[in-house]
Amino acid sequence: MDTLNRYREILERLLTDYAKIPYAYGEIQTEAIFDRAGDHYLLVNVGWDNSRRVHGCLVHIDIISGKVWIQRDGTEEGVAALLEEAGVARTDIVLGFRPPEIRKYTDYAVA
Repeated sequence: MDTLNRYREILERLLTDYAKIPYAYGEIQTEAIFDRAGDHYLLVNVGWDNSRRVHGCLVHIDIISGKVWIQRDGTEEGVAALLEEAGVARTDIVLGFRPPEIRKYTDYAVA
């Protein structure tokens, strides 16, 4: 299996597993959304917390030029570490939510 398809499968498995974790409060569901054609992968929270509407992106990851770009990470443990554990090389993970001038000081890819 080539690297691109392996990364796609890792992202889908990781986000599917994460979406199964129930919320401790409210009537909130986490939806895993996959767009393989555009290589966009998201976790979205949808529901109600009492009378307050909940709708927002928890995780947004794109595959761009063979690199896994973490655009948004609202998890407690951090998606980058989970991606590494699942087999994505550090050199292929870009912390897209960090400014470009800061990325060179992380242990991950610059772009």
